[in-house]
Amino acid sequence: MPRIVVEVMPKPEILDPQGKAIASALPHLGFEDFSAVRQGKRFELTVEGEVTDEALAQARRAAEEMLSNPVIEDVVDVRVEES
Repeated sequence: MPRIVVEVMPKPEILDPQGKAIASALPHLGFEDFSAVRQGKRFELTVEGEVTDEALAQARRAAEEMLSNPVIEDVVDVRVEES
């Protein structure tokens, strides 16, 4: 069944303590090539049958109104993924 994937990230001006914690832990684990980390959220919405334009529009609306907090987060991607 196809899925609609929604990715949400904190706005650039918002502090990301989880990302900072990950970034400071990476060198201790041998990962030296990364200077910063931002942590976001991924949602997978399963669709019965084909993904219609209406279903995709509903996913975008849900992403803006429910899956993200528009004060501190941006919806960065809404896309269809076939399983």
